Amino acid sequence: MPRFSVIVPAFRVQAYLHACLDSVLAQSFKDYEVIVVDDCSPDACGPIADEYARRDPRVTALHLPRNTGLGPARNAGMDRAGGDYLVFLDGDDTLVPDALQTIADRIDATGEPDVLMYDYARTYWTGRSVRNVLAAHLDEGGPERFRLTDRPELLQLLMVVWNKAYRRAFIEAEGFTFPPGYYEDTPWTYPVLMSAGSIAVLDAVCVSYRQRRRGNILSTTSEKHFDVFDQYDRVFAFIDSRPELALWRPVMFRRMLDHFSALFASRDRLPLHRRAAFFRRAAASCRRYRTPGAPAPRRALLRHGLLRLGARRTYQALSGAQRLGGRLRRGVAAGRRAVRGAALRAHYRIQSRLPLRSRDAVFATRAGGYTGSPAAIEAKVRELIPGVRTAWICRPVDAHTVPTGTRHLAPGTFAHWTALARSAYLVNDSLFDRWLVKRRGQVLLQTHEGTPLRTVGTDLLDRPAAARGTDFEQLLRSVDTWDFSLSANPHSTLVRERAYPSAYTTLEYGSPRNDVYHRTGPADVARLRETLGIPAGSTALLYAPTHRDYRRVQRPALDLERLVRVLGPQFVVLARAPHPAGPGGRRAPHPRIIDVHGHRSVETLALASDALITDYASLMFDYVNLDRPVVLHLPDIEAFEAARGTYFDITAFPPGIVARGQDELFDIFATDHWRGSRAAQLRAAFRARFCPYDDGYAAERVVRRVFLGETGGLPLPVPSAARRTPTALPAQDGAGAGVRG
Repeated sequence: MPRFSVIVPAFRVQAYLHACLDSVLAQSFKDYEVIVVDDCSPDACGPIADEYARRDPRVTALHLPRNTGLGPARNAGMDRAGGDYLVFLDGDDTLVPDALQTIADRIDATGEPDVLMYDYARTYWTGRSVRNVLAAHLDEGGPERFRLTDRPELLQLLMVVWNKAYRRAFIEAEGFTFPPGYYEDTPWTYPVLMSAGSIAVLDAVCVSYRQRRRGNILSTTSEKHFDVFDQYDRVFAFIDSRPELALWRPVMFRRMLDHFSALFASRDRLPLHRRAAFFRRAAASCRRYRTPGAPAPRRALLRHGLLRLGARRTYQALSGAQRLGGRLRRGVAAGRRAVRGAALRAHYRIQSRLPLRSRDAVFATRAGGYTGSPAAIEAKVRELIPGVRTAWICRPVDAHTVPTGTRHLAPGTFAHWTALARSAYLVNDSLFDRWLVKRRGQVLLQTHEGTPLRTVGTDLLDRPAAARGTDFEQLLRSVDTWDFSLSANPHSTLVRERAYPSAYTTLEYGSPRNDVYHRTGPADVARLRETLGIPAGSTALLYAPTHRDYRRVQRPALDLERLVRVLGPQFVVLARAPHPAGPGGRRAPHPRIIDVHGHRSVETLALASDALITDYASLMFDYVNLDRPVVLHLPDIEAFEAARGTYFDITAFPPGIVARGQDELFDIFATDHWRGSRAAQLRAAFRARFCPYDDGYAAERVVRRVFLGETGGLPLPVPSAARRTPTALPAQDGAGAGVRG
């Protein structure tokens, strides 16, 4: 007997059925059967089901003699099912990788509940994937098994059949089946949840719910939407047949009102000539099943009352007034924004005519928080130049990262534009606002965001996928405001002087953001690891992939849950990925995967880790300062090269061992190649080429040159052999101008 019976009804989904079945057959958990029910589909669903049944003995193709609809098709699948648990999957949806394994693990951990509820993510035709906004209701805290009365908020989740696994013995004992018609999920899910002796939840995205542009049955205009009345008749008949369920009657009445209101408000479901009849039928159902007692939001009370009274014209007038009010509010808000924008620009012009404040300096980063080279320079300015007033531009949510003594400026405020107009020094690793007009006497320092491997600046002119509508004329106008461009190494200097052509001065001084790697001791590293929740004695791998310009939706190329399972309990992963836990973003995918995607300081993460797994991210150039292993995972290097381009072949001159695929990456760790002698040789050569000035004194060199005007006597770069990381540096015993500038 298999653990799961996956039932897939199929009707006019030939374009999606391959992906659906492939997502099931690719699951890491193998103890299941698949029952594909061809509901007499006029397209190729039947032959596709037969093809899969021939290829895999776990697949059964069941062909119905006539089209019966989604509910009866599922019933036919249940009649053939032999698994412990029933899992339903529509033919145009897919299971996410490892979904069945995750479901099986949770069922075992919760003692085989009657129903296990899990989450889904809506996947749009553009490729964008968005997790269910009510995912918080699936919090796994509290009792592992419970009844619906213990957590009635679960009824707020989407009442569909495919976001749950059902114990087959429970379903058969209760005699649950699907009715015909539209909204067949309604008289299934409510009775099942109300009757279940035990329910458990799984805080994980297991289903990718496809949002089709066209062809979704429930989005078509049809009189079949009147089936909703029959379905609620069945729900209330079920409640009436079981006196112990009477407490749910007010809740179901409220849910029914909400459902009827949503259907009537939808402009593309009901035929225009049948809308009045629908409203009358809804009012009759409301009068028939009215059961006060369930609270409703104040904004819904009037609509519900009008629906019960059958006051259709008043209801429509109210809805129209609400839509008009919404448009008016949006118009007023837009007008306020326009007036405020004009006032800010006028304020900036006035401030630009006032004298510069020679001891004021403004700093910012693209990331927003207090981090990167601008942060290292700002701290050194306060240390070396008493009396300088520094300010940091960032959103209020990042204000807590700004140190005491440094003023916080929220973007788009009058104080922000005053600072840009009157500060003598402007420092950024990206671009300031496009409305900035650099004044005579102002000094603008561009620190950039690391060493460029990927194509940047005007070199993107012939790469539209990466440029994504970049205004190159505006870019060059901004470049013309730079007085200094900071460079970490000769490679960066050559690339940026070509990609950002202008008359600025290049300061080849190293990366100030890397100074911390040479000034952080073992005790500090231990505290950082503890703060991040890294267990003592664990090996922490920092996974930090870069953005893919050729993808609308960023998906992780590495299966982190499989990685930690392969490596064993001594490893943890710090996941700094766009979607570190899969489609839709699970909150707690695995106890040994620590989600650090929102962590502001990548330097802190690097110090806390034992090795780096990345692909094309500039972090690799910084990380080698720690003399810790780097592994490159490059499964899509051809696509990346074609879309974005790189300045050199990273596979020919890497900072560590290179894996072209996921299994190869696992082998590199399993065989210890990731930290072997070859890896150390590659890392040393890479560090020698790209980190000649990263010695802990880069920020000091910048401050002395830019803020103090010193052109000689700057700290000499410490030779690589004399650098100790991540412990204290040897004291400087000489001075000179051994760097460009």
